[in-house]
Amino acid sequence: MPDAEELISDALAAVRGTDVRLAERQLDRLMIGTGAADGAAAVDAALLRRLARGVGRLARHGWQPVDLTRLAARRLDTRAVGLVTDALAAQRRGLTGPVPPWWDDQLRDLGAAVWWDADETHLVGWSARTGCDRFTALRTAVDVLALVEGLPPIAVLRPPPGATGAGTARGGAAGGSRMLDRVRALLAKAESTTYPAEAEALTGKAQELIARHSIDQALLAGVAEPADQPGGVRLGTEPPYAGAKALLAQEVAAANRCEAVWSDDLGFTTVLGWPADLEAVELLYTSLLVQATAAMLRGRDERRTRGGGRRTRDYDESFLNAFALRIGERLRAATEDADRQAAARTGPERLLPVLATRAEAVRERVDSLFPGVTRSRLSVRDADGWSSGTSAADRASLGPGPGPKRQVRGRR
Repeated sequence: MPDAEELISDALAAVRGTDVRLAERQLDRLMIGTGAADGAAAVDAALLRRLARGVGRLARHGWQPVDLTRLAARRLDTRAVGLVTDALAAQRRGLTGPVPPWWDDQLRDLGAAVWWDADETHLVGWSARTGCDRFTALRTAVDVLALVEGLPPIAVLRPPPGATGAGTARGGAAGGSRMLDRVRALLAKAESTTYPAEAEALTGKAQELIARHSIDQALLAGVAEPADQPGGVRLGTEPPYAGAKALLAQEVAAANRCEAVWSDDLGFTTVLGWPADLEAVELLYTSLLVQATAAMLRGRDERRTRGGGRRTRDYDESFLNAFALRIGERLRAATEDADRQAAARTGPERLLPVLATRAEAVRERVDSLFPGVTRSRLSVRDADGWSSGTSAADRASLGPGPGPKRQVRGRR
């Protein structure tokens, strides 16, 4: 009889193929196991070991825990996300080298912990927790393994576990927690209010705080050896309206001295920049996505009131694209105003060279990680949606009307 590893390899090869009947037969063989008294337990332990090895390999090739679970949810289902999370916990258990704090932070946020007593009983316990039978559990495990072992390398944004500098790599800006707490409070109010003008005024105030903090960080770095270098984060830009979400991420990034690259096939946008700016981009993007969705729903109601007909996908997408562009203009205006005030206070000869040096470092980072970037033009298919989206983002205008259309930079 074949051993557990051979059974798993055969099932994996069959699942990757096009012969459905062969895949079912190989899964039946996994059900039977190796033929020994503990054959099923041996299969379960081997599956978990192989999954842990797979996520460990991906960690060295740029994949962070949140990236893996996001993609598993997109391509598979919630059950698969649970198995990926368990594989991450099993892989973390076996690490002996330095582990960066941000890695453990992501695992904690995902709830990745070893809850099972022995690897041989993991899949049995997982089946009970998810309420599925053994065949479904084996099918899910093989599907997850196919996903994990089939993913390509992506840009390494932070030193992964075991890499040089991993033990001291930081996930965010030092010394900015008080400012970020104020920003979070402003954005929470913006998300909860039912008045669009108030939401946008609160968001504008949050951007002012962020811009001033970014300048302070830049000036500090200009007089000392920088402890950080340009890094990156990935923001989920999954369907529906992935292009509009990517445009929003790009607009928020541009307003905060960062660069954004959209990987449509993988469902995320990579944002590159300095630590303080990256944390601000994450906060703003998450909040503005909530605000944009709420504004879109209000726009639908207004459209129905005017007799504009039922909801259409083209209307929604055009609305969100217009919202992203107008919000981007507002955020950039707040940043430019903060720059002018700082230059007047400290002198342009001190501030501008520092900002230029940091911007050049970010561009070099983009060029090194994404040498084949192209630009993708977003089209407008619904004029009413575009007009409504612009109006929704412009009710508390901070400047002139909308400017030229922008393009999303993406990796093809």
